[in-house]
This record gives sequence, structure tokens and C-alpha cells, in this order.
Amino acid sequence: MCRMARPRKPLLSHDRIVAAASALVDAEGLAAVSTRRLAAELGVSGPSLYNHFRTKDEILEAVADATSAQVDLSMFEAGDARGWRTALHDWAVAYRAVLTRHPNIVPVLAQGPGRRPAGLRLADAVFGAMVAAGWPPAQATRIGALMRYFVMGSALGSFARGFVDDETAYDPADYPHLGQAHLLAERQEEIDEGAFDTGLRALLDGLQAQYDALPRRTAAHDSAPAER
Repeated sequence: MCRMARPRKPLLSHDRIVAAASALVDAEGLAAVSTRRLAAELGVSGPSLYNHFRTKDEILEAVADATSAQVDLSMFEAGDARGWRTALHDWAVAYRAVLTRHPNIVPVLAQGPGRRPAGLRLADAVFGAMVAAGWPPAQATRIGALMRYFVMGSALGSFARGFVDDETAYDPADYPHLGQAHLLAERQEEIDEGAFDTGLRALLDGLQAQYDALPRRTAAHDSAPAER
């Protein structure tokens, strides 16, 4: 009589650990991640995780890099027809969309790419595209930093949700200009998305003015139509 084979547990892998850690960070925040908790989620013993990651910090770094890898960078590829301004706009929108899906990992991402491959590819793509468009390298570096500050800051929290849905909290005697503040939370998406769009357009308008004032760009750059 043949014995039935026992079902095999899925092999523990780098990707399985990162996926489980990502789900945990999304659901409960950075503090929820520990090797013990992850081992329980994956149905394995704690020490088996150490074959892939030495510390919790290494796991969070991997989660951060997996998040960066979700960001669309196609607008910076050599064959893409978008100019630098449109590329920056489209990338910022795509970047924010990823971060708003995974806001709890933003504090780790805000520390910089370090040695994370996807994070470094992102930084390399932005810098390379700006230099190729005619920006001086120093200014291209500043643009990359500026965009990161803006996008990450916008993903850290909701302005609209920062106000409570209680009109008695905003006494006109104390706050004469906040009479409608209790209505902001119910319009969160409209307000937050609108604020991001307004800020991004203002930022790009400022960069366009600086770009137009750059001295002696190459003929190729001079012949390109200005983006407005």
C-alpha cells in the first residue's frame, strides 16, 4: 500500500520574506516587523530567516527597495519622447501613487537609497535624464533631491484627514477662518490630490524658468521645443 506524500511547505525564499514583511508593514507599521512575527506569518522557525536576512533592518531595507522597484521609470528611457518636464511630472505622479499605497515604509525610503539596487536605479534614471536634457550636473542633483522631498512629503500623511469631523472643534472665536474645516475630511482625496497637483505644477514652472535661463545649452537642447 502506497503512503500518501505529505504536502510540502513552500520553500522559504528572499521574495517570500519580503512579501510577508511588506504586507505586515502596510497593515500594522514598521514596529510590527520582527523575525519572530515574520516566522509565524510564514509558518517557519525563526532561525531559518537568518539564512536570508541577518537583522530586522535588512528586512526593512529589502521592503523599501521592493517598493522603489514598483515605480515606473519608463519616461526616463532613451527612446521615450517625453521632454524633461513632462518626464518629471509623470514620474512624480507615478512615484506618489506607489508611496500612497505603502505609506508606512516612507520613513525608511526617506533615509536615501543607500545600497538598495532599485533605489539607486531610480536616482540614476532621474539624474541621467536631467543631465541629458541639458541641466548642469550640480543642478540635476538638486532637482532629484527636490523631487524626492516633495513626493515623499506628500505621501507621509493627509492634510484633509488632519481635521476632525466636528464643527464644535473650530470655535470661530478662536479660529475665525476655520469655520468649514470640519468638512475637509470628507473631501480628502479631492483636497490632497489637488494640493499635490498644484504644488507639482508650481515646482515645474519654477524649474522651467531656471532651465530657460541656463547659458549656452547645446544646439540639440536649444532646438527642442520649450515645455509649458
